[in-house]
Amino acid sequence: MSVADLALQRNKYKHLTDDEWRWFLQQVEGRERTAEKLPTFATIDDWWYPVRLSCEQCSSELAARYKASLVSGEKMVDLTGGYGVDTYFLSEQFAHTDYVEQNAELCRIAEHNFADKPIAIHNTSAEDFLASAGQYDLIFLDPARRDSHGGKVFRLEDCTPNVVELLPTLLAHGKRIMIKLSPMLDLTQAVTSLSQVTWDIHAVAIKNEVKEVLLVSGGSGRITAIDLEKKDQAFVFTREEEQNCLLMNGDTLLNGGFLYEPNAAILKAGAYKLIAERFGLHKLDVNTHLYAAETLVPDFPGRIWKIAESQEPKAKRQANVLTRNYPLTPEQLKKKLHLRDGGTAFVIGCRVAGKPTVLWAERVFYNRKLTGTLY
Repeated sequence: MSVADLALQRNKYKHLTDDEWRWFLQQVEGRERTAEKLPTFATIDDWWYPVRLSCEQCSSELAARYKASLVSGEKMVDLTGGYGVDTYFLSEQFAHTDYVEQNAELCRIAEHNFADKPIAIHNTSAEDFLASAGQYDLIFLDPARRDSHGGKVFRLEDCTPNVVELLPTLLAHGKRIMIKLSPMLDLTQAVTSLSQVTWDIHAVAIKNEVKEVLLVSGGSGRITAIDLEKKDQAFVFTREEEQNCLLMNGDTLLNGGFLYEPNAAILKAGAYKLIAERFGLHKLDVNTHLYAAETLVPDFPGRIWKIAESQEPKAKRQANVLTRNYPLTPEQLKKKLHLRDGGTAFVIGCRVAGKPTVLWAERVFYNRKLTGTLY
């Protein structure tokens, strides 16, 4: 029974007070909403779930485990504990963990959920905790990205806690700092604001959707773009490598060739030129992040299309419409070409060598397990 249906059954649970009933519904809803996202918690008896917003905003287990794979040591602190998903999985890499959270209810839930783990709960702010803190092998933060009125903020300086102001204190107490950023934040601006430290950057996607960006101190400035469902296609580079790349024009390779679009993590990380160099591709335009080649590159980390020999629009066809650096939206282009949604064909509006162009293509899938089968 879903929580929506259960909520209508209040009369069957008259033995519960209103507070107990709300808590009961919260637990049912929490498990219902996060069973796929947090499968480990769903298997733990008497695991407590927080309110819906905390469940929605927390890391997935897949992303939390990825963070944990990057660090280890004796002692860590999570200064923005929240629901505690990152705390839980990061703590498995450390002998002792401190969980810091201003919200008393979240601390109560964490106290229960972490009862059997070497995790100490502190109901206070990050700033107050650091005022009397010792040394840590890792300090982790996931700054809140909303202002006092609940509106979204897009600069690191406007998040809570203010990591830019707090950075000297963080460096005084932590051997390594890990900061989780929203994909909506300007990555270049964030790194510039924290320029006293060399950061390794991780753009982390799941199913081609960037879920979070990580800054990790103590590295050499490497950037890793990874989709956690395709870890073998992680793309690692440096900003210097990207800046030193020379673009190749791809407008002569289109008809009958292959079209490539990097996955969302690579685009977020900014490997716009280097992806072409490493895979032998030609970029269609400086500001069009699509690439072409005469031959198939089967291990390309992203989507691949086979471009049709003829680019003449066919009226009243079914097609999936995409636009990239093109003057019309997908809906506008679909209307202009009298297309219906669906089918296997793709219509891709993009700018090629400065010229708006419409390409007709078919999606290409490649399965290495089936001896390099195309389908």
